[in-house]
Amino acid sequence: MQVIYNLGILFYTAIAWIIYPFNRKARLWVDGHRKWFESLKQKVNSQEKYIWIHCASLGEFEQGRPVIESLRKVKPRNKVILTFFSPSGYEIRKNYKGADIICYLPFDTPGNAKKFISLINPVFAIFVKYEFWNNFISELSRKSIPVYLISGIFRKEQIFFKVYGAFFRKMLMKFKWIYVQDELSSDLLHEIGINNVSVAGDTRFDRVMQIAASTNEIPRLAQFRRDEKLFLAGSSWRQDEEIISRYINEFPERMKWVFAPHEVDPENIERLIKLFTVQCVRFSEFSDDSANARVLIIDNIGMLSSAYRYAYIAAVGGGFGKGIHNILEAACWGIPVLFGPNHKKFREAIDLLELESAESFDDYYSFKKILDDWISNADIYKKAAESSRDYVNKNAGATSKIVKEIEFRNQRLLKI
Repeated sequence: MQVIYNLGILFYTAIAWIIYPFNRKARLWVDGHRKWFESLKQKVNSQEKYIWIHCASLGEFEQGRPVIESLRKVKPRNKVILTFFSPSGYEIRKNYKGADIICYLPFDTPGNAKKFISLINPVFAIFVKYEFWNNFISELSRKSIPVYLISGIFRKEQIFFKVYGAFFRKMLMKFKWIYVQDELSSDLLHEIGINNVSVAGDTRFDRVMQIAASTNEIPRLAQFRRDEKLFLAGSSWRQDEEIISRYINEFPERMKWVFAPHEVDPENIERLIKLFTVQCVRFSEFSDDSANARVLIIDNIGMLSSAYRYAYIAAVGGGFGKGIHNILEAACWGIPVLFGPNHKKFREAIDLLELESAESFDDYYSFKKILDDWISNADIYKKAAESSRDYVNKNAGATSKIVKEIEFRNQRLLKI
């Protein structure tokens, strides 16, 4: 199985090189791996002790960020190396001030794993949520360097729990400790003999509360909203937008409407604008003269988490694709949340649905019914809004638990 795994890594790498001329993401990924060893060698100081934290992409980074920043406070003399697999994480956070070195994770070959681990020689490593790279994990284990998984979430259908999943189960056995989000994940791991497990919760709750506590005001949104209610579609995609825009065109006066699309390139913004029959304005072009527009489109990245504070109701995109984006960023403000049908892999979505703080829609008619109910029935709305905020508050605290336990397990390795 090891041979098949390594061949799979090489095949994946080859595909990236083949599509390199035609795909921007592939170009960023390949270019980020060019001469990675020489580049990293110039940045690493062999006299320092490093903590290595790896995230697949931007979502996992936001999940790991509270842990990074907490570790820096309790052990400020240790340096942090942050790696990403995806360009969508690296390109947005490559200048993040909370890490001393930020780079792509080299391709997971045995040779790369040995060179990378030998070069940075971490005190310990933390992988966030989903990342399982066999050669890196094996090399850490071989060198007796502790590796932790945080905010892990496991489901019965994953390969670890299949009769043919022995190779992948061995990866889990090499983690010093696995911190999972819920009891179901813990039970599944215990069933396959993985006992180095704790239920710590999801660090994203801590992150969204951090964001809410330090969020910036956005005067243009306040000016646009005025004294009306505001609906915010965050990280929206085409299918979300086509359903929501139909409602807006039929009932434009019921609220003010804001979109923060997942893709903000000019072509996508122009496509989105064409969906509306009412006055629409880009955030970058907003002025006093356009304050009467019914729809505002945020055409930049980085504002969404602060924008939710102005919303009365939010819809979070992705539910008609691979999966919903971060609904906790909206819920922490005490507002009801809508999302598409592909949400079943997200524990927070299931929880909020059970609390009636969130609703799922799969077409225009289900969207219309939900929104009509929340707009017209104050009692239903109030219950949904209060339950959202309570849910986030009650689930905070994972970061503190994880950092205290990791610090205790590694107190002899870290500088005192």
